[in-house]
Amino acid sequence: MLNYRHLHYFWIVAKEGGFARASERLDMAIQTISVQVRELEKSLGQQLLKPAGRGVALTEVGKTVFARAEDIFQLGHQLEEEVRQASSGSVIRLAVGLSDGISKLAAHALLVPVLNTGALRLVCHEGEFEQLQSELAQHHLDLVLAGQAAPPNPNLRLSSERMVSSPVDWYGPANLVQATDITQFPAVLEHVPVLLPTTHSVLRTSLERWFDEQGLRPQVVGEFEDSALMTVFAARGLGVFPVSRFGADDIGLMPGLLLLGHCEDIHEEIHAIYGRRGRQHPLVQQLLAHTRR
Repeated sequence: MLNYRHLHYFWIVAKEGGFARASERLDMAIQTISVQVRELEKSLGQQLLKPAGRGVALTEVGKTVFARAEDIFQLGHQLEEEVRQASSGSVIRLAVGLSDGISKLAAHALLVPVLNTGALRLVCHEGEFEQLQSELAQHHLDLVLAGQAAPPNPNLRLSSERMVSSPVDWYGPANLVQATDITQFPAVLEHVPVLLPTTHSVLRTSLERWFDEQGLRPQVVGEFEDSALMTVFAARGLGVFPVSRFGADDIGLMPGLLLLGHCEDIHEEIHAIYGRRGRQHPLVQQLLAHTRR
């Protein structure tokens, strides 16, 4: 069987970039650590480390072993935390990644079914799609909500489910909407300042296609990665903006916004992406079951 103590010493050496720094971190003799790493290489029949300047670098095989060691010891750390939480009965932690292109109002609506869970500690991370996939694969997150499904990648072992496909509506500050002939929507988008998600957003691609189909050239005055920030700027009078109808009930949390028009031709999709940790998390499974129903 694999000796996990040997693997742990190798993991520390690789993270620290050399035996000397690993020795300081572990408070052990360099020779002791070196012997343990050589024993691991001997048991695997492969060289894992090679000299690099004053330190060491990973061989190609070493990179593979290091990636798996990362998973193993991060899971071990999480196990300790989860055991502490379970024994205290005080905290249920749910770590969710939010892709920076999706509607935060819709994301909130999707999470509502578990928000009243007793002793819930909700941790939300926002980031780019690729970064969140990596954090999910490394077991830093339980769930990712994104505007697209996870691309096929056997190394990541991620699953996806579409949670919602919602039409998009347009809102704007009350003084701007009231001064506009909303019966002329969507043509009025050429005569009012418009706020849009940035070009990396899946929704932005759909909007650009729709503008072309409608023959519209909107007056874009702002582009935002964060949809919640876009809502704030709109409420402060900067312009009109698109928002997923799913979750639009929360627009009332931002006073001063009125409906400009409905857009049935554009839908925003939000997908749930999860890995092994999410498959075992009761709140993730509760969210998925609620969506399926």
